[in-house]
Amino acid sequence: MKKFLKMMLAVICGIIVLRVLGLLILGLIASAGSQTGPVPTQGLLKIDMSKITVDEQANVSFNYSVQQTTPVGILQAVKAIEIAAEDPGVKGIYLKPDSPSIGIAQMQELRGALAKFRQSGKPVVAYTEAASTGSYYLASVADKVYLGAYEGGDVSLTGISSQMFFLGDLLARLGVNVQLIRHGKYKSAGEMYIRSSASPENLHQTQVFVNTMWKALVSDIAESRGLTVKEINDAIDELRLVLPSDFLDCKLVDELVDREALEEKLAVLAQVGSFKDVKMIPFADYATKKVVPNVRARKKIAILYANGEIVNGLDKTNVDGDRFASMIEEIRRDSTIKALVLRVNSPGGSVLASEKIKYELDKLVAVKPLIASYGNYAASGGYWISNNADKIYTNSATITGSIGVFGMIPDISKLLSEKAHVGVNTVSSNKHGDMMSLTRPLSPEEYAAVQRSIESIYTRFITIVAEGRDMTPAKVDEIAQGRVWAGPDALEIGLVDEIGTLEDALAYAAIAAGDEDLKSWNIIEYPKVQTFQDLFASLTKTVDEDYSVYLKWFDNWKNGKCEYTFASMPYRVNIR
Repeated sequence: MKKFLKMMLAVICGIIVLRVLGLLILGLIASAGSQTGPVPTQGLLKIDMSKITVDEQANVSFNYSVQQTTPVGILQAVKAIEIAAEDPGVKGIYLKPDSPSIGIAQMQELRGALAKFRQSGKPVVAYTEAASTGSYYLASVADKVYLGAYEGGDVSLTGISSQMFFLGDLLARLGVNVQLIRHGKYKSAGEMYIRSSASPENLHQTQVFVNTMWKALVSDIAESRGLTVKEINDAIDELRLVLPSDFLDCKLVDELVDREALEEKLAVLAQVGSFKDVKMIPFADYATKKVVPNVRARKKIAILYANGEIVNGLDKTNVDGDRFASMIEEIRRDSTIKALVLRVNSPGGSVLASEKIKYELDKLVAVKPLIASYGNYAASGGYWISNNADKIYTNSATITGSIGVFGMIPDISKLLSEKAHVGVNTVSSNKHGDMMSLTRPLSPEEYAAVQRSIESIYTRFITIVAEGRDMTPAKVDEIAQGRVWAGPDALEIGLVDEIGTLEDALAYAAIAAGDEDLKSWNIIEYPKVQTFQDLFASLTKTVDEDYSVYLKWFDNWKNGKCEYTFASMPYRVNIR
């Protein structure tokens, strides 16, 4: 036995040593890749949208480091553009909008910053070879929009759509019966597992918010291009935007250019004689150098990025309840932090984790201002945690609401018996001991018990919204029922206070904290940006720790302890 334990210990130590060596090698590569030299002090600021990848400033990761790209957070990007407008060395902006990796709400904020930059008198030129809805929306803000004069270019402007898939028939064939219990006729999360098509309520709410989002985008495009909304919609509906020449004919771009022609135009933009004299200022390097915190300021405003699914347990890639509750407590207890801006970019998730976060936010709002700023989503659990803010800002393309609750309990008894030919015998001390075992359907009384839990949570949801938004529970119930809303519609029914950006929320937080001069504040961000050293330390854990969350989840399901109630959106909407 001792020999076996020694062998196991040697294997584990060997794996850890290999991982550490791998980290050291990757660290050397990362540090070598980061030595890009000094940032040019004069030239064109080049914004490549494939490099702006996150809502918050990104943690260090080997993936980014090895590729020698530095992700730029949206607030950092907006501030860098503001600085560039006043920087005499920046002659203009060269925008490459293709392959945007951010959501439509962040695109709106970036586009707004580019529009303000143009007001400084400096030009913005955009060049695209793949005019998709998202990339063209960004490009359209520019003084000049150029499209590649190449056959085979991926150009397509068709509006926006939301596609839903339904697995009800497939799961039935496999012998899986998903038992969905919910409150809210619009609460469509879970429908995909029990239906073959969308419910009428789901279709209605989706059509409404898609229309609202498109109205916001097409209105911006029309204004920038000197066209009417009808002209653009007609061109799209009549499929007159298929070829690069179509975009030129419909006045959506200014010129079709090849590489040589583009270089000539960039030389003119940079105010130099030829393209070989053009200095490109990489946007990520410029933002890193120019956007620095005001560390001398004793007063602080905190930004907490609630970015991702709301989950219970430890998951640093999402909004995990205990970790976020601890951060909020830390912010509340820090006397130098005078206000908190909660940036929500979450479709919701765990009710329990949402409650933990809200508990701490309620304590914080009693002692210092809490301002909410909504990104792509602030729905269901995302709205649960943030509706008690002193003021809520949303983008026009933000999806919010989804005030509803659902529970899902799979029953795989037919899959086991009819498909896998597996027999199951259960022995329980009490009548409902195997209620959540997945190996049998719920009885009517068990279903009623789960429904009672769902109703209780829904009542809690509309009550906290009523308190946070100064409404009656009956009024909240009218606009709730699990329905999702785009930003302008959410404003009209009182779920939010104003259409605005993260910067707008920060400016209001400064006023609420007693000093409207935002430059006099030190803006600190949570979760703290992870350094290479942090990442290195995190990978020296025990070998099986990476899988412990999944093992725990499976074990909890097996023992009837897993969460089955959620406050989450039914699907995600991505615009590219």
